[in-house]
Amino acid sequence: MNPMAADQGGWRKSTRSSSSGNGDCVEARKSHTGFQVRDSKLGQESPVLDLAEPDFLALLSTGDGDVEAG
Repeated sequence: MNPMAADQGGWRKSTRSSSSGNGDCVEARKSHTGFQVRDSKLGQESPVLDLAEPDFLALLSTGDGDVEAG
């Protein structure tokens, strides 16, 4: 199962985030240099972190479930 679901503007977030109801989720999107990550609660106002692909995959591996980068 792919843990990411499509979102507007190329941002994607976990399919599990909608069931929690607490809004605690990050969004991610592919960039030219790797991936960008932001806080989904803040949306457009969120700071954006630029991560190289190995760093992004390491971040995802700290969560639970299967991970797919692409």
